[in-house]
Amino acid sequence: MRKLVYYVGVSLDGFIAGPGGEVDFYPLGDDMAEWINARYPESVPTHIRPHAGIAPDVANRHWDTLVMGRGTYEPALAAGITSPYTHLEQYVVSTTLDEIEDPAVELVRTDPVELVRRLKKEEGPQGKDIWLCGGGALAGALIEEIDQLVFKSYPVLAGTGVPVLGGTFRPTRFTPVRRQEFGNGAQVTWFDRV
Repeated sequence: MRKLVYYVGVSLDGFIAGPGGEVDFYPLGDDMAEWINARYPESVPTHIRPHAGIAPDVANRHWDTLVMGRGTYEPALAAGITSPYTHLEQYVVSTTLDEIEDPAVELVRTDPVELVRRLKKEEGPQGKDIWLCGGGALAGALIEEIDQLVFKSYPVLAGTGVPVLGGTFRPTRFTPVRRQEFGNGAQVTWFDRV
């Protein structure tokens, strides 16, 4: 069975984005950018990959499927990009979007838990795991389905914004299994569900 992996950047005070969806305040060092491009190339949007030095034919290493909320999808739409991750099977969970005109992106208006449970049982296009790309409200709805957290922790306080997890009080234990540190103080930590 495939795993749902919540791979996301987070500030010291637990925000994944600013109040307007900003993520440009994260201090991304060159060593971390190179590491992300090599370790998680599928996390780089298709239209940015050439600028990041990622060849179009680089294979997905960890995920072949992506689940995201409307707030995560909207920046691509605002830039005129209807399929930001053409190298992945893409699902956008939203009850407020009217439609998605790109056949490569499936709009899901139903319960995201049902979607993820179905995807976990399927083989997937390449037999890889599922990336929960964001946002915090969607992660909160899927807390019972998250198998692994991969948090890119940046040494910055946001003050306010989109929390890493929204929703109701549901303590869920994870244990750290690995940590990678970078020159600017940022780190990536992997947590597995207890």
